[in-house]
Amino acid sequence: MSRQRLPVVVSVGGFNGAGRASGHHAVARLAYAAMDRPTQVRTLSALGAMMGVSDPLDKEQYILDHTLIRRIEQQHFDVDSVLWNQRFPTESNGHPVNFDLERRHLPDDVPASWTITPTSVTHVNVTIRGQQEFLLPTYREFEVKAASQLPTGFEPDKLYPARSHPRGLALTVCAASDALGNLGIDWEVIRRKVPADQISVYAGSAMGQLDGNGAGGMLKSRYMGKRVTSKYCPLSLAEMPADFINGYVLGSMGSTGATLGACASFLYNLKNGIADIRSGRARVAFVGAAEAPINPEIMEGYYSMGALASDKELRELDRLGPGAEPDHRRACRPFADNCGFTIAESSQMVVLFDDALAMELGATILGAAPEVFVNADGYKKSISGPGVGNYITMARAMATTRAIVGEQALRHNGIIQAHGTGTPQNRVTESEIMSRIAGNFGIESWPVAALKCYLGHSLGAASGDQVAATLGMWHHGVIPGISTIDDLAGDVRTEHLAFSREHRRFDPQEAAYAIVNSKGFGGNNATATLLSPATTQRMLQQRYSESEWSAWQAANESVLQAQEDYDEGMIDGTREPVYRFDHGVLLDGDVDLGPRQMAVGGLPINLDLPNPFEDMQL
Repeated sequence: MSRQRLPVVVSVGGFNGAGRASGHHAVARLAYAAMDRPTQVRTLSALGAMMGVSDPLDKEQYILDHTLIRRIEQQHFDVDSVLWNQRFPTESNGHPVNFDLERRHLPDDVPASWTITPTSVTHVNVTIRGQQEFLLPTYREFEVKAASQLPTGFEPDKLYPARSHPRGLALTVCAASDALGNLGIDWEVIRRKVPADQISVYAGSAMGQLDGNGAGGMLKSRYMGKRVTSKYCPLSLAEMPADFINGYVLGSMGSTGATLGACASFLYNLKNGIADIRSGRARVAFVGAAEAPINPEIMEGYYSMGALASDKELRELDRLGPGAEPDHRRACRPFADNCGFTIAESSQMVVLFDDALAMELGATILGAAPEVFVNADGYKKSISGPGVGNYITMARAMATTRAIVGEQALRHNGIIQAHGTGTPQNRVTESEIMSRIAGNFGIESWPVAALKCYLGHSLGAASGDQVAATLGMWHHGVIPGISTIDDLAGDVRTEHLAFSREHRRFDPQEAAYAIVNSKGFGGNNATATLLSPATTQRMLQQRYSESEWSAWQAANESVLQAQEDYDEGMIDGTREPVYRFDHGVLLDGDVDLGPRQMAVGGLPINLDLPNPFEDMQL
């Protein structure tokens, strides 16, 4: 069998309700109570820098209260007073409706029931006989009031010249910059080392950009009497996060795009990056997703499906009276008696190197991502209902993990990152799948993590939240507990599974792997195998000599220092997002063509390609 390159995770970056992924600060916020005081102080400092809090130790409770899932705050929309247009039909009943109007507000196509009488140069009188329907701007209370929001005060579009970028794209720029800074290796060093066509970028958004600066503005502007701008349409596209990373952060010219799989989209893109590195098509892969769905239009859609936990349902769960305020911090309750998921905003990025490049450049080894499995459900009754495809992805991921780490480590040294949405249907079906898979592979007590109880469901970025958190869990040696639940629901299958409300400590050197599970509407199932840093390092020591390993350790010292310097810069406010607008734009004259090699902007690209179908040589 030919030797395959191992996709090594060398950086993570991103932002969600728990804060910043780089430096593993976000996971420290999830398991805050389990952290020692120095780690807590560092976490508060990182969050305080994001939130504009100058004295984070004095504002500890404020910071904790304004992170993770909570009542939707005013910067998104006023949940107590949401603007909408109510139908307002009128009937003249023999008494005409009469009013004055400025000429400029007359419709281009005047209805036949209107009689227009000029009253001045600027105004007319309108008389309406018969029926006429108006839309009356009014307000209503929103049914869903909880979401996992970015830490209060952190506004990504204020950190660089955003120029009316949709929130998801502003999050993309910040997350990609975070992953780039956390890499600890100057990007220009990588660009000079790796051919231009061997850097891949795969990132997207399951919903596209649907806020007022994207498709949301495009679709409702005319209905609101406003003008559609030239930015709405192009900036709304679902693959735009990858385009922004290429065009404004990395200047990459390699393979790019976004594979969409609803709520499993991040893992779909991770699969692309892994395939590129294992096949040799790329040596570097930037993988990510961004989603900013906290607006009334998107949330109304999910609420109408019965997918979101409403205040009314939360009150019923907790047996509260009609006017009582539910505990929005506990809106998402995976595997317990629950009533729906909690929507979230997030952007997460990971950087993969092939193992040889990671060794050569001294990259910090956060783990490895050897495989992602994707399978559909087959025929379906409900497009949103779960199906059997997840059995296939889970079983294949476990089989691959067993082949890599062995039976003993598979049974005793792993965790399962459940999709764990907080819906009644998910708690039944996913617990059934996890229990049967664990039993099938000889696992007696598989630790289950369900991080949406803190982070909510960020749709296409949700499995990115899981991957980034897994890397942080291996760093801190802790599995955050499912702390929002009182007990498991009676219909949750528990055989071979270890659920816990409490945070659980473990030895990172003993950790072998994590299985990251994700399920999406339409039958989009994806399950990833992640290998721990300890496992990855042991594998690399099998492939490389002692002198090569010593050389990596020596090179990694400066990388670790650069990562610490970046973290300090983020905390003290001296680091800004990378945003290179109109920077180094290449034109026709920058392309040099040759029969066996070309160069673009001085970066070489090989054209001496083999025939992939040699057995059919003409």
